Amino acid sequence: MSALATALYRGRQQVAALDAADRGLAYGDGLFETLLVHEHRATWWPAHWARLARGARALRIPVPNRHWLEAELGVLLPAAPPRAVLKIILSRGVGGRGYVSDARAEPTLALSVHEAPPPLPAAISVRWCQTRMAIQPALAGLKHLNRLEQVLARAEWRDSRIHEGLMLDTDGRVACATAANVFALVRGRWLTPPVDRRGVAGVARAWVLAHEPRAVEAELTPAQVESAEAVFLCNAVRGILPVGSLGARRWPLHPALQDLQRRLGRSKPAFKPGS
Repeated sequence: MSALATALYRGRQQVAALDAADRGLAYGDGLFETLLVHEHRATWWPAHWARLARGARALRIPVPNRHWLEAELGVLLPAAPPRAVLKIILSRGVGGRGYVSDARAEPTLALSVHEAPPPLPAAISVRWCQTRMAIQPALAGLKHLNRLEQVLARAEWRDSRIHEGLMLDTDGRVACATAANVFALVRGRWLTPPVDRRGVAGVARAWVLAHEPRAVEAELTPAQVESAEAVFLCNAVRGILPVGSLGARRWPLHPALQDLQRRLGRSKPAFKPGS
């Protein structure tokens, strides 16, 4: 789907088009953030900025100036629909031969505004994916541009009644959904896989871990998810998504999950039920 508005920069200089030699295009050498725009403001902006800056430092890409970037967003977002999606892509830019990058390269920054996704049912249907996620501690937690594992996993189904897919890592443990983190209520605790070996350190995931005392990191097996008292997915655009079915397993809406959704809505009005 085409963007509603875009802005592209090399360093701080606005440019008309992406250079074909950009390392983000050639090698996935970069990072991205996807944010929900609510009433022309970027939801969870400080958390998204912190993750972008943390990822840039990890990849040794120069971090954009925060005040400058916020000023550019201040031009772009007022023209956005009241509810939209903002995508920020930061690449290393152009420079270097092959895998060897040029330390003098100016980063490329792409900003784009998109229509918000259509609403989902109150409880979604998910499936297991056959595509496995590699274990790579050097990239774990980062929202980097290399997403072919998720692309392959999402290509496994076309049934519109299935809303998401759960992915395992190459050790057979639960990693995440294709575009969300996963939590399972097991023996009274909300468990979510750690992101020190694979997966993305999601912004919504961080909110749950910070605001739900019963939420902790723990490795999960497929059997634990299938036998859980409740399961939900979460990401920064959709918020908290209760899972209603996984294969033959069905879950009613759990009171603890409904309470968590209400608390998120009070904390972040963009996620109020019905918004």
